[in-house]
Amino acid sequence: MNLMSHLMLNSLLTGMKSVPGAHVLVVSAAALLSAPAFAQDRIYRCAGNEYTNNATTAAERGCKLVEGGNLTIVSAPKQRTPAAGSGDVRVASATPAGSAAPTPSRIDTAEQRNRDSDARAILESELKKVEAKQADLLKEFNNGEPEKRGPEMRNNQLYLDRIAEMKAQIARNDSDIAGIKREIGRTQPSSASR
Repeated sequence: MNLMSHLMLNSLLTGMKSVPGAHVLVVSAAALLSAPAFAQDRIYRCAGNEYTNNATTAAERGCKLVEGGNLTIVSAPKQRTPAAGSGDVRVASATPAGSAAPTPSRIDTAEQRNRDSDARAILESELKKVEAKQADLLKEFNNGEPEKRGPEMRNNQLYLDRIAEMKAQIARNDSDIAGIKREIGRTQPSSASR
């Protein structure tokens, strides 16, 4: 205990002799005043993120004193290595258990043909949907003069806004149709793939 702590403890003891339960208070005060004795030792940082609290080791290695607070070090978990001859090691594999070395990712030609024909069928059905939607839009558009709806009779701007929106939808559908046709052109027809 340092001198200041000792003086404070003495003054506390002399003033509390007549108070019941003072011994508990004195013990608590002594514990609080001696708390710096339980503080962390000086920590030194060495090369390679290595730390030590041994001053002689730090001097030998040329370590520097760490200042400005406590330091918490968490060590990495040790890697477990299987015991020799245990044979219980299992490694995840993408290949079935019975196959030998992994082979390059190749798909059977018949399976690929089936996938291509499925993709083509999906694209053709999508093309039919988009073309039907386009036909409905063009019918409603009526060559740029669609029928006016209730509020559009009184407010011409609403009518013009709807015409502009219809033109944009028709342009988007034209773009969708062109894209689907390009994709269909990239896939081979199912009869020609043999």
